[in-house]
Amino acid sequence: MQDNKIYLIERIVAGLTYPTFGLVGFVWLILGLFTNAKLRPFMQYHIFQSIFISIALVLLDMLLGFVCNILAAIPFVNIIVLNIIMFLNSPVFLNYSIIQIIMIAALLYCGVTAFLGIRTYIPFVSEIIDRNVR
Repeated sequence: MQDNKIYLIERIVAGLTYPTFGLVGFVWLILGLFTNAKLRPFMQYHIFQSIFISIALVLLDMLLGFVCNILAAIPFVNIIVLNIIMFLNSPVFLNYSIIQIIMIAALLYCGVTAFLGIRTYIPFVSEIIDRNVR
């Protein structure tokens, strides 16, 4: 009989994996390798999802930076691109920009739901992780 109970330490680690961009989960994976512990599906799901989200954010940031640099070389378009970038990166609340507020809210949502023992659903990302974890 398989034990489906999610322990408190697993929920804490899964919850801390998101705000640290997968670092806590990666350390948990390394510790699991050294102790020969079997990683449970709940932990696998959240650790791999947080690492996937972190890598996707870095790649998206690089892609948007590349596109913005190309668009900045085009006359008249560079003014529009500059205004959009200034709007999205200007401080709104406690010196955080709109993009930063959205990112913090998304990471907090994922962390809190993981701490509650729920599998966080993020369109496309969760489906990819769910197919590969099981």
